Amino acid sequence: MRGFYVLLAAVGLGGGAWLLYAARHKPEQPTVPVSPAPVAQAGSFRGYTLGSDSAPVHITEYSDFECPFCAAFATVQMPEVRAQLIVPGKLQWRFRDFPLTNHKYSRTAALAAQCGGEQGKFWEMHDQLFFNHQWAQTGKDPTRLFRDFAKTIGLDADRYDACMDSQRYAGRLEESKQEGEAIGVDHTPSFYVDGRAFTPRPTSDAFKALVDSLITHRKR
Repeated sequence: MRGFYVLLAAVGLGGGAWLLYAARHKPEQPTVPVSPAPVAQAGSFRGYTLGSDSAPVHITEYSDFECPFCAAFATVQMPEVRAQLIVPGKLQWRFRDFPLTNHKYSRTAALAAQCGGEQGKFWEMHDQLFFNHQWAQTGKDPTRLFRDFAKTIGLDADRYDACMDSQRYAGRLEESKQEGEAIGVDHTPSFYVDGRAFTPRPTSDAFKALVDSLITHRKR
């Protein structure tokens, strides 16, 4: 246990700027939800994953699709994480929604990703939302644009429309948000390595250093 925190401290050098951002970008106090009752039960769903369940290290990300720092991580750091850690079988990555109340369309985007997942293309929709992140800066309703993203990745448009109209996965979003709040998530993106908060600046190099070190120590 002590070794984990020593490693975490080692990769934390230079992370002050990230911590400052996190302190200033906390979600507003939660309000009473006014969204329609979910059509689908959240059940035992615990997020979409990349990588094998048998990977030696597991990381959970709590993210908001409208958050610019989440987009920066997804487009700059995450491709390297996939190549260096997930593809080689060292890491399983889990995505959990944490839509901030001060982001007007983050919940709509999260529902769009879930509706993509309904047709087996969550990660493709995830990438469309983050790699085309201009929608988050316009202040305009992105619903039609999200539908274009859905068609771009080959979703059945009628099924996508029905999913969005019903808000079928609203229950998943609420459960995911509550899960994050229960463990202390207060900004996005937030990361947990094998259940422990990762506080250094989240770069692919930092994750690689920690994951490789954890694997090495566990083999001893």
